[in-house]
Amino acid sequence: MSESLNEIAKKLKDNDKKVQLIYAFNGTGKTRLSREFKNLVSPKDDEEVEETGLLNKKILYYNAFTEDLFYWDNDLENDSYRKLIIRPNAFTKWIFEDQGQDGNVTDIFQRYADQKLTPHFNARYIKVDDRDIIVPAFSEVTFTYERGNDEKSENVKISKGEESCFVWSVFYSLLEQVIGVLSIDKDSIYEERGTNQFDKIEYVFIDDPVSSLDDKHLIELAVNLAELIKLDKSELKFVITTHNPLFYNVLFNEVGNKFCYMFNKLEDGTYDLEAKDGDSNKSFSYHLYL
Repeated sequence: MSESLNEIAKKLKDNDKKVQLIYAFNGTGKTRLSREFKNLVSPKDDEEVEETGLLNKKILYYNAFTEDLFYWDNDLENDSYRKLIIRPNAFTKWIFEDQGQDGNVTDIFQRYADQKLTPHFNARYIKVDDRDIIVPAFSEVTFTYERGNDEKSENVKISKGEESCFVWSVFYSLLEQVIGVLSIDKDSIYEERGTNQFDKIEYVFIDDPVSSLDDKHLIELAVNLAELIKLDKSELKFVITTHNPLFYNVLFNEVGNKFCYMFNKLEDGTYDLEAKDGDSNKSFSYHLYL
């Protein structure tokens, strides 16, 4: 049925399933759908996040806009100090500065990219009792290949796929924390939950986190995401879109309490969200390879 993006976003919002899994070809409008869904759930979310951190956030989303929080300075003048700049934002502040998750982000990144490819965060000086103290700044990151013999390469510019892996690792680290906190009963004492920053989060929208991953790492990412969703004991709802049939199939087989769709863009510029429920799901998923 022909519908606008807003109508489709409303349909997704009204669905009571834990997970909604959407397959769509590249160029269909998955990222635009994620923004429409975000604006429907929390129209002023970005402004609130700037003012209050994550406290009033109702939705976490991973899409192309998330990746835009990171951009390259290629040091064109000297061609030596290539670095990935991290725009100031509430997500990275919580993960790196408040929670000290840089080691966990590195571990996740190396799992999907290369064990020897190592991110290094920049530092800054602060005054403490008239002394200069070096502390992490987390405003930029460089990458080197560690060779295991105290040697490492000069700063390298990682591939677009590796960059996507790094951004996903930051998001995944945050998602792990959110699920860990919200899975503790709301009536528990504050010390058990540890924070109230995530109390208003209702939705997680993940748009195609598998760009340029090989099949081995793609499957691993999908399995890890599915396991994390299954660990969630809260009322969070997940919407996941992808153009990759293998990623779709793994999530389909690993995740329960789901509803599946095929998302199409029609010739008149409207959209169709075709439900693929019941026994037809398996047939649908495998036919994506044809």
